Amino acid sequence: SKLTLQDTRTCASENRLLHHGLFTVCTSEILKMKLAIAATLATSAAAFAPASKAASKTALKAFESEIGAQPPLGFFDPLGMLADADQERFDRLRYVELKHGRIAQLAFLGQIVTRAGLHLPGS
Repeated sequence: SKLTLQDTRTCASENRLLHHGLFTVCTSEILKMKLAIAATLATSAAAFAPASKAASKTALKAFESEIGAQPPLGFFDPLGMLADADQERFDRLRYVELKHGRIAQLAFLGQIVTRAGLHLPGS
């Protein structure tokens, strides 16, 4: 914020006026800014604090030996889609995931080929 003439006189009379290059700043303004920065840093540090681990409530031990289940996560099912599933449901979801992955790869390849200038005949 810009200092008014009255603010400058008040800061100067209390010997709190700093001249820094092109700017003249009141030390109380600097203190406010430092406090704002410290508060921002303190609150943002909480975002990176480790979260407490809650015990797993689902019985997914049946799929712990499947391909892809590896430490440190083990079997990873964040949406809980297999909480009460049997082996048939697990196999179906795995098949569908592979199919969708392959379709996405073909779509990406189609995009690359089209951008390279190759087009199918027709309008």
